[in-house]
Amino acid sequence: MSVRAMRSAWVVFLLTVVAGIVTCWWLYRYALAYPDRPLNDGADKVTVEIPRGTAFPGVVAILHDRGLLANRAAFRIFANYKGVANKVRAGTYKLQSDVTPRKLLEILVHGVPAPTVKVTIPEGKNMLEVAAILEAANIARATTLIKHMRDRRLLRRLGVPGPTAEGYLFPDTYKLKAPTPAVEVVEKLVRRHRGVYFALRKKHIKGYTKLKKRLRWGHQEIATMASIVEKETGQSSERPLIAGVFLNRLLFRSFYPKLLQTDPTIIYGCTVPVVKSKACRKFKGRIRRIHLTDQDNVYNTYTHTGLPPGPIANPGRAAIAAVLNPTKSRYLFFVSKNDGTHKFSRTEAEHERAVDKYQRGK
Repeated sequence: MSVRAMRSAWVVFLLTVVAGIVTCWWLYRYALAYPDRPLNDGADKVTVEIPRGTAFPGVVAILHDRGLLANRAAFRIFANYKGVANKVRAGTYKLQSDVTPRKLLEILVHGVPAPTVKVTIPEGKNMLEVAAILEAANIARATTLIKHMRDRRLLRRLGVPGPTAEGYLFPDTYKLKAPTPAVEVVEKLVRRHRGVYFALRKKHIKGYTKLKKRLRWGHQEIATMASIVEKETGQSSERPLIAGVFLNRLLFRSFYPKLLQTDPTIIYGCTVPVVKSKACRKFKGRIRRIHLTDQDNVYNTYTHTGLPPGPIANPGRAAIAAVLNPTKSRYLFFVSKNDGTHKFSRTEAEHERAVDKYQRGK
C-alpha cells in the first residue's frame, strides 16, 4: 500500500471514529433530555382509551395513533429502562398533548382513579338482593359477588360461621369505588357486621350471656333470629317486643311444639337456596298451603321447630340489639294490623280474635 493510500485510510478511520463519538454524544444528550422534553408543541386535550389486557407494544401503538408519540422506540426504551412497561393500567385518559414522556409514563402507571359512589343497602335484604343493588351501582357483577358470598374458604377467613354470607352483609351506606373487586366488597360488608355485632354484644352482655346459657346460642343463632325480627317488622319500636315473642316461644315450657311460624322463613327457603324443595319450585311469590305444610323446605318454621338453618336476611343494628336486649312480656303471638304495626296476644284464643279483626275482616 502506498503512503498516499495509507493516509487516506487513516483519514477515513479517524472520520469514522469522530462520527461515532459525535453520534454517541448526541444519543447520550438525547437520552438525558428525552424524559423531560414535551412530546408536542401544542397544549390540546387528547382522550386515550387503553383497553383492559393491552400489552405495552399495543399501548405504544395507541399513543402513537393519537398523536402523542413521534418516536415509539424511544418511549419503549425509556419505559423498559424504568422497569414499568408491564405496569400500565387500562382506562380512559385525558392527556395534554405537550405532556413529557416521564409524566406520561407516571400517569399511565398510576392509572385513572375509579369514581367513588355512595350505595345504600337497606335492612332486611337477602344476599341476592344485596348483590343486585351493588351491581346496579356498578360496584361489581352480581354473579361474582354471590360466588364469593358462598365461598366457604373466604367465609372461614372472615369468621363467618355459616355456609354463606347471609346475615353478615351489614346494611349501611358505603362509599365504594366503581368498580371494586367483588371479594373486597364482601370483606368490607362482613367486617362491618362483625364490628357492629361485637360492639352490641359487649353492650348487652347480660342478654348475650342469657342466650348462650339457656339456648346455647352463638353468633350464628343470634344473627338468624335478628334476621327474622328484621323481616317481621319495619317499626323500630316493635323489634324488641317481637324478639321477645319469638324467644318466649323457644323458652316457655308451656309453649309446645317450639314452632316460630313466621312466613318470611318459608319465602327465603323458596327463593334463595340453590337447592329447593318440590313445593318451593312451584312458588310464585305467594305462600300457599303446600308451602305451609312443606317439610322438605328446611327453612319452613311451620313444620320445623326452633330456628331455621341460618339467617334469612341481613339484619341491621336495631334488630341485632333487639335480640340481645328483648322486651320482657308474656306475649306468644302477634298479627299485623295492616298499618305497619302489630297486635300482640298472650293466648291462642286472643290471637284468633285479633286475626279475625285485622286479617279476616270479621
